[in-house]
Amino acid sequence: MSQTHLQAIRVAMLAALLPFAGASATDVTERKVGHTDPRTGYDAPGFETRTVRISTPPGAPLDLAALAATPPLGLPPLVDLPLAEHIELGRRLFFDRRLSANETLSCGMCHVPEQAFTQNELATPVGIEGRFVRRNAPALYNVAYRQRLFHDGRETLLTEQIFSPLLAENEMGNLSRDAVLTKIRSLPEYGGDFDRLFFDGLTEESLGRVLAAYQSALLSADSPFDRWFYGGDPAATGESAKAGFFLFVASGCSGCHTFSNEYAHFTDDGLHRTGVEYASRAREASPPAELQVAPGVIVPLTVSVPAPARHDLGMEEVTGKPEDRFRYRTPSLRNVALTAPYMHDGSLTTLEAVVAFYDSGSGGDPDRDPRLQPLGLSRDEKQALVAFLGSLTGANVDALASDARSAPIGERSAAGERSTAEEESVDEG
Repeated sequence: MSQTHLQAIRVAMLAALLPFAGASATDVTERKVGHTDPRTGYDAPGFETRTVRISTPPGAPLDLAALAATPPLGLPPLVDLPLAEHIELGRRLFFDRRLSANETLSCGMCHVPEQAFTQNELATPVGIEGRFVRRNAPALYNVAYRQRLFHDGRETLLTEQIFSPLLAENEMGNLSRDAVLTKIRSLPEYGGDFDRLFFDGLTEESLGRVLAAYQSALLSADSPFDRWFYGGDPAATGESAKAGFFLFVASGCSGCHTFSNEYAHFTDDGLHRTGVEYASRAREASPPAELQVAPGVIVPLTVSVPAPARHDLGMEEVTGKPEDRFRYRTPSLRNVALTAPYMHDGSLTTLEAVVAFYDSGSGGDPDRDPRLQPLGLSRDEKQALVAFLGSLTGANVDALASDARSAPIGERSAAGERSTAEEESVDEG
């Protein structure tokens, strides 16, 4: 049976399932990962933050090499399997703040394990010395499968990708690749490991390989959707989520967020103009009339304060082609319920807002992908889509976060020793 025929049969079931779209049963298991402060109610004087705290005692390590060798239900086999020793070394480096120019910022501070290896509380991260980073931090789950990396698709190899944040002046701020290698060579706890694992010791290539090895092992699937769709368990997810999936296909969403009979990446790894940048620019075209400076404290502006000019052309910055303007990489929808805020600029804060954006026709961008047309969804249909997206949360997200905390945090303290601050809880917010 062809994929087209199979999808047609499933879409035909939509009408029968939509009456359940408003069902009260939840499709998302309560989790600690991703549950951080959404800042709802911030305009109220009695606002209280719900920011969680990271516990720094060591987490429970996973056998990430075994996870990579046998991916969870819903994911295909990896082509290149990372080695266990490479993963372990890459994990330590990933959380080492000394890899930034002023030794204050690690990879794991923009890709926070407890926040789904992204940042839930910031639309865009804050880089070295508080510098502005213009794009949302992509979640790292299943990054080993991605054919293009970064929102503008400028890299294709995970082993090379790592140098972009290491060298960006507004991210980790190192002056050169050699400066990064020199820094690591000065840390005795790493030199022996690279010499033992690689014939040439520490090089650009070996550094890229170990950091890529850790990220490659962050595989997360076996979600309620997977157990239903691929595992054949009808009770694995709720009827609302099932209805949302068939609507997802019928509405054309799966044209970019693709899946097959055997596995689902929920991305075509392509770059498309969805109207997000157009809509964000339109919102910022009008100067604000007031400014909120604290919970419940709103100050009217007596002078015009225009928003800063946006400098983000998307894929055009990579290719130099005007037809690539405002095109961005299709993100995977796996674990999407945990990875807010959404879009390349973090401009949409909830899944409901994302569904509403596409339902409206993608912000009215006249040059958007022609497949993006107003959908005219009902309230129940929107709820069903959100329920489906919630059913894509992998079974092991908490375990991956705990594993991440089994690695020491490299700081300016004596080599190989943890600082006093590491023995205390560190506020995520």
